[in-house]
Amino acid sequence: MTAYEPTPPPGAPPAAYDAVVLAGGAARRLGGVDKPGLRVGGRALLDRVLGACADARTTVVVADPRPTARPVRWAREDPPGGGPLAALDAGLRHTTADTVVVLSADLPFLHEATVHTLLATLGAAPETAGVLLTDADGRDQPLVAAYRAPALRRELAALTEEHGALTGLPLRRLTGALDLTRVPDPVASFDCDTWDDLATARARIREHGHVLDEWISAAKDELGIDLDVDIKVLLDLARDAAHGVARPAAPLTTFLVGYAAGRAQGGPEAVAEASRKAAALAQRWADEAAAAQADATPDATPGTRPDAG
Repeated sequence: MTAYEPTPPPGAPPAAYDAVVLAGGAARRLGGVDKPGLRVGGRALLDRVLGACADARTTVVVADPRPTARPVRWAREDPPGGGPLAALDAGLRHTTADTVVVLSADLPFLHEATVHTLLATLGAAPETAGVLLTDADGRDQPLVAAYRAPALRRELAALTEEHGALTGLPLRRLTGALDLTRVPDPVASFDCDTWDDLATARARIREHGHVLDEWISAAKDELGIDLDVDIKVLLDLARDAAHGVARPAAPLTTFLVGYAAGRAQGGPEAVAEASRKAAALAQRWADEAAAAQADATPDATPGTRPDAG
């Protein structure tokens, strides 16, 4: 992996899309462990993927039901364990949008921006049936993709008619029949198939420059908060409170700002306004402290104190 940041979208995503997340695999290379429940950055892999498609109109997870950070619709292929094509068909039956995003449940670095890139690229290429990511080795990743739902249904029906059932058929039997556009993204396409992959993902999450964003995302999921605020404003406020008042004032002040915004039933604007007021108060405290220090200095020159004038 050579970069962490998601690729910015080339344009606005379609107004509506559905998502199908395949989460019922056997995880043989992980010894049959519950792979979607493994945690990276304190969040289950499945929850991380669900966060990336949070604006889907309907999200279908093909697996046995389990607790998730956001509501989803559950589906299961028959028989269970019938493979990715059978699972995709089962999930697709619960969708109605003309565009469907298809994802595996083991993508630790998938972000909403990458999903929007897939959708926007598909919208800009009306002749293509789908857009998928390719990994660091240039291999197709059909479970990180956006497809036109009618094309998927048509080809799945053709395969069912040809083979009698979809059980056990590989994904390439579907993708090989579709006209697809490819977007290289070695980061978002990175999946956790082995314990080494999981260790790599966990280490990468904690790298400097990413850990704070990851922590905020995990905390919002854990607390059930869906609110995007300017993190820099809050960090600046915490710094001002720590320097101008006392170090313990930093976390307490940011808590009070959040509480005030919640009491006002406001969104990011309410947080920004409460932060502005608290920052101004912290500055006044700092000015008073500087003035007091100037007064206590015997050789202070008149007119040079911070509050002089």
